[in-house]
Amino acid sequence: MAQTAEAIRDPYPTRLQQPHEPIPRMDPVVHARSDRRWDGPLDEVALSRYERDGFLWFEGFFSQERMAPFFSELREMARDNALTESEQVIQDPSSGRIRSVFGMHEISENFDRLTRDPRILGMVRQLLGSEVYIHQSRINDKFGFQGSGFDWHSDFETWHAEDGMPRMRAVSASIMLTDNNEFNGPLMLIPGSHHWFVPCVGETPEMNWKESLKAQKLGVPDKDQLAQLASKGSIQAPKGPAGSLLLFECNVLHASNENMSPWPRSNLFFVYNSVDNKLDEPYAAPVRRPEFLGARKNTKPLAMHDEFPELAGQGVSPLS
Repeated sequence: MAQTAEAIRDPYPTRLQQPHEPIPRMDPVVHARSDRRWDGPLDEVALSRYERDGFLWFEGFFSQERMAPFFSELREMARDNALTESEQVIQDPSSGRIRSVFGMHEISENFDRLTRDPRILGMVRQLLGSEVYIHQSRINDKFGFQGSGFDWHSDFETWHAEDGMPRMRAVSASIMLTDNNEFNGPLMLIPGSHHWFVPCVGETPEMNWKESLKAQKLGVPDKDQLAQLASKGSIQAPKGPAGSLLLFECNVLHASNENMSPWPRSNLFFVYNSVDNKLDEPYAAPVRRPEFLGARKNTKPLAMHDEFPELAGQGVSPLS
């Protein structure tokens, strides 16, 4: 059957009027050319695991001492009224405290350097098969006894629908600024779910992001389809000390529960996008989202930070 013009224009339709079956992934998971596949710190075991599961977990990737200085900066940000009253700071819908701060790499020089850590950047370039830039950066906070959760979703579904990201060629690096344990709402992922694009129902209203970043209602997959994918791949929640690193593919389904413990959970996220995958117009939204949610101006390839140049060519080993 010949493809329609609409299907050719958008291979991943979403925000539909009627439910739609999951669509098999049309993009590679590891984008490096076959003859360049090993040009990076990840070995074949790690690359195969990433292709299979959609994520890699590195416990204690950074020392906890290296994470400590970031909290001083975060406290200063919380006292900056101009920042906390800006649109890039999202309040928790239950407590009113800070839930997310976007554009972290443009606010803080320390966070900017972290995006260009040679070990992380080496892995990301290898996975995406190209130079990369920061599509989005943020910190997600969950305070003890009150941090709200995040519903099941694929980041790519939102970035495709509302930002115009054409293909699945992005990866998120999540760095744990605090310990992540089974009680404080760690990130949960469905291994293997990145092999399917799950279209979602519902038309995107203008300025949807103002509500969706507090509590996502659109872009949430059908529960029966979620259950089917979870029954195939189970659910995993990587847990570990501050300084641990999670790399996860842009289309893997993930969520997190409320923080019911007395311990805070703070995670930093950097989204790396291929320079060959820059944003088009939104595929299923009436207007573009702000620059701090989807970069269109600052898309120059990232250069490695030279603080630890000796690490640039070293291999890294994820945990099973």
